[in-house]
Amino acid sequence: MLKIRQTDPRSPRATRRSFLAGGAAATGAIVIGFRLDLKNTARAAAGPDLSGVKADPNAFVRIGADDTVTVIIKHLDMGQGNTTGLATILADELDADWSRVRTEFAPADAARYNNLLMGPIQGTGGSTAIANSWFQLRKAGAAAREMLVAAAAYQWKVPAAEITVANGVVRHAASSRQARFGELAASAATLPVPQEPRLKDPSQWTLIGQRTPRLDSAAKTDGSAVYALDIRRPGQVTAVVARPPRFGGAVKSFDDAATRKVAGVVDVVAIPSGVAVVAKDTWSAMKGREALKVVWDDGAAETHSSDAILAGYREQAKRPGLVASERGDAEAGIKGAAKVLEAEFTFPYLAHAAMEPLNATIEQAPDGGYDVYAGLQFQTIEQAAVAAVMGTTTDKVRLHTQWAGGSFGRRATPTADYIAEAATILKATGAKAPVHLVWTREDDMSGGYYRPTVYHKVRAGLDAKGGIVGWQHVMIGKSIMIGSPFEAMIVKNGIDSTTVEGASDTAYALPAYRFEVHNAREGVPVLWWRSVGHSHTAQAMEVFIDELAHAADVDPLAYRLSLLTGAPRLSGVLKLAAEKANWDAGSKANGKGRGLGIAAHESFGSYVAMVADITAEDAKVKVNRIVAAVDVGVAVNPDVIRAQVEGAVGFALSSVLRNRITLKDGVVQEKNFDTYEPTRMSEMPVVEVHIMPSSAAPTGIGEPGVPVLAPSISNAIFAATGQRLRSLPLDLAGLKGV
Repeated sequence: MLKIRQTDPRSPRATRRSFLAGGAAATGAIVIGFRLDLKNTARAAAGPDLSGVKADPNAFVRIGADDTVTVIIKHLDMGQGNTTGLATILADELDADWSRVRTEFAPADAARYNNLLMGPIQGTGGSTAIANSWFQLRKAGAAAREMLVAAAAYQWKVPAAEITVANGVVRHAASSRQARFGELAASAATLPVPQEPRLKDPSQWTLIGQRTPRLDSAAKTDGSAVYALDIRRPGQVTAVVARPPRFGGAVKSFDDAATRKVAGVVDVVAIPSGVAVVAKDTWSAMKGREALKVVWDDGAAETHSSDAILAGYREQAKRPGLVASERGDAEAGIKGAAKVLEAEFTFPYLAHAAMEPLNATIEQAPDGGYDVYAGLQFQTIEQAAVAAVMGTTTDKVRLHTQWAGGSFGRRATPTADYIAEAATILKATGAKAPVHLVWTREDDMSGGYYRPTVYHKVRAGLDAKGGIVGWQHVMIGKSIMIGSPFEAMIVKNGIDSTTVEGASDTAYALPAYRFEVHNAREGVPVLWWRSVGHSHTAQAMEVFIDELAHAADVDPLAYRLSLLTGAPRLSGVLKLAAEKANWDAGSKANGKGRGLGIAAHESFGSYVAMVADITAEDAKVKVNRIVAAVDVGVAVNPDVIRAQVEGAVGFALSSVLRNRITLKDGVVQEKNFDTYEPTRMSEMPVVEVHIMPSSAAPTGIGEPGVPVLAPSISNAIFAATGQRLRSLPLDLAGLKGV
């Protein structure tokens, strides 16, 4: 087995920054040095910090005597296919036989497995998995390849330069000798690790850029893939928690007499988040919770309804906010404009609604340490959280990352909420048995975290030729980062970059632009939702740009391109999407109530444009076809990229057409998929995905497909009907076909 002695596994970033979890066990606090660079992932991935990462094949690849090549995956795979993409990068540089490639999730080890775009923290998010691993895995694969070649050269007494490697076999043509990887692994492991191995020229790639079969498809098809919900430890018990119906509520008192009489219930314990019912199985725990009588204290709880919260936002928008972006004098430009347009956009709370409900299993090991089994997305935070709860050090907490059935941001909480809750229950029960905490879908949908509700008010002026002379933009929404362990690193001068991203940094060349933000303070817990701030800023920017184009009597595509002369990659995907959708012939209404709409947006270093083809009938919209063009740099696996864009359309479409989380007197009304209905197969449009050829370092695609869907559909509805629907979900009640 190829096993190489560790030298210095840390990246230059890791050595320059401190990671502090010390004191967590004593204080309950988690303090993390964290740097997030999502806007410039493409630039960062190509820069010296990442290309200077030391080659460390031991951390990322294991070659067995049976020729299997196991790639160690430091990121969570929640369905996005990054295990295949990451393995592809390493396997190509290694020249491995793809049929012998396997993957394995890495343990929690921030020194070895930190996300290079987040700083010294191991975690998955912001569509950074491929971007931050690109050079790291290429170097690891190339280093392992050179070691295998060196081992063969030594054994065969031939020059290494005469040896070739292909498809898992090392060959010396002149002497007709060859050896499989497994035959050379043991001797290769004794050799020094080359720190600057030669990377392949792109013309030499055999896997990167090709349609390589996903490594997880077979196991997920035949049911052999193990998800967190499948974990069964010896003697395991299951816990569910009764939580306050209002955010910020607390337990005043509870009566568990009836609960303890339910067959299978073994314990009832009070914990900070509510009352945990522990039973031999999930059903018994749920029945026991139904029998539990709890009196709640709502003295500090959020009691406002959604309408009241939004009304407060509108009032707040009338006052000056924090200036997140400004150039020129927008107010003066608008005062002298020939035409002025105004619009408002509202966005509701949204649930993540992943298919696999939140769950985690934790047990105390014989050595006194703790083992955690879950779909772990922020391993460094989760490890520190468990250590803090259990009063131990992080080296005593072993994390076992499992496949996760979706996340969309929910499993990546700054507080590791449900992981910490599982540890709390284990501690409260005396660690007598492994505890499997299960959040039912109703638990998470009505008492979890949400995409913030947001209000945008936009005002712009046009000159006599239709040019933009001033743009004023005000936004209100609750910050995700304020009050979290990340506030000091992400929030600058009161402005959370994840709140304003996609608008404050617009690529459009606006000569006079002012963007203000207000940080709302309601008691509803908020969290990043797939594409984070871009999930609402793209709608506001792209629909309003469309309005300005029509007011100027200019084709919406041409209008955008005139404002993007300094953004060649964004204008490139616009042109490609328009070409593939036959925009010139179809930009006007095409038949009764049918039209095309276009939108483009940059997020997480990637560029996406979409053209939506819709049919509008009385109070109904049918999305017939979505034509997407994407620029993600080097397309590591084109099939996975297409699947992610198709998945983004399916994920986001329900939030465009109907979904919202609403509060009535502080209580969430939507509980399950009957009232928060996902996209149905019958609603899915035909989705075409076109990938821009590129030699730039790869960026992400897990999220960038989401922001552009809503504005492309909104703009298509206008093209079909002449009616503007701005806010999400779209209000179709008064919609009329033409």
